[in-house]
Amino acid sequence: MAERGFHTFAEITSQPGIWAYTVAEFQTLAPRLGHFLPDLQPPQAIFTGCGSTYYLSLTAAALFQALNGVTAQARPASELVIFPKLVFASGAPVLLVAISRSGETTETLDAVEVFRRHVGGQVLAITCDGDSSLAREADFNLTASHAREESVAQTRSFSSMALLAEALAAHLAGRDVVAALGPLPTTCQRLLDEYGDLARMLGEAADINRFFFLGSGYLYGMASEAMLKMKEMSLSYSEAFHTLEFRHGPMSMVDEHTLIVGLLAESALRHETAVLRQMHQAGAQVLAISESGSGLDGPDRVHEVVLRSGVPVWARTVLYLPVLHLLAFHRALANGQDPDRPAHLDAVVMLDSLLESP
Repeated sequence: MAERGFHTFAEITSQPGIWAYTVAEFQTLAPRLGHFLPDLQPPQAIFTGCGSTYYLSLTAAALFQALNGVTAQARPASELVIFPKLVFASGAPVLLVAISRSGETTETLDAVEVFRRHVGGQVLAITCDGDSSLAREADFNLTASHAREESVAQTRSFSSMALLAEALAAHLAGRDVVAALGPLPTTCQRLLDEYGDLARMLGEAADINRFFFLGSGYLYGMASEAMLKMKEMSLSYSEAFHTLEFRHGPMSMVDEHTLIVGLLAESALRHETAVLRQMHQAGAQVLAISESGSGLDGPDRVHEVVLRSGVPVWARTVLYLPVLHLLAFHRALANGQDPDRPAHLDAVVMLDSLLESP
């Protein structure tokens, strides 16, 4: 019998190689994107998913809008099904990007059906299974076929699908996708090697009993996903907030048993490090993740992960996750949990359809 977390650890540490496969897979599909969307000018794009892939949608929509100048929003798939009038503007052309690891999630499949009824626009799927129901229903598929997992909690599947979402937005904007994403596998391996011990130390720290993940802009979706990984794997108290919003109430929860993880954006560094500094002064331990260093002073209870990726801002969002995957993994083991099989969860959520019978 495999030891606890065997599959999860293997999936986390395999990300550099899987990312290389994923970038290569996108390269083979990219020429066909031009035929699928020869003149991308819809007034909006909607990204949707459930759980982890909803959080992925938050980052993907932000990148898509910033790079292409197309209004983009992210909504949970269930919202599209239950409240379509709050999502779809009547008569407006829309591109739907549906994201699902398995391609079999009930709400996401229902969302595609509702979209077809209300809008009738094109559907692009991002998944890890090109033979899935979602892939068959979509007009175009981006597939991270090497990123499939044995574990319930998404790690390499999430980051690989995030790479595809980054590549999609950048390719349609005329950016050099290979030049930007090509260095990521090497950088990911360096981060895992360089900061693996830090992730273990913080994950095993018995004096930490609550985790807050803070991120803004492109990185709020990544912070939310890091929160979910900590909660799923380890059953620890874990929440995510927009960085500056944390001052508006949630900071009341901070004490000496708190770890604040800041996913820092270069364009907001001064404002976001001010939040981390304030939380450190309130007694929390702080883990700052940034491209070039946070500049936070005081070595006591302040920890740093420095990406040093050298790639564009839009290409580096996935680099914030691998060390946080290890953090959640080690916390799970310290809590006596099996990261491979989180409590009450299944790898695929398949329910009765949310759609009313005719």
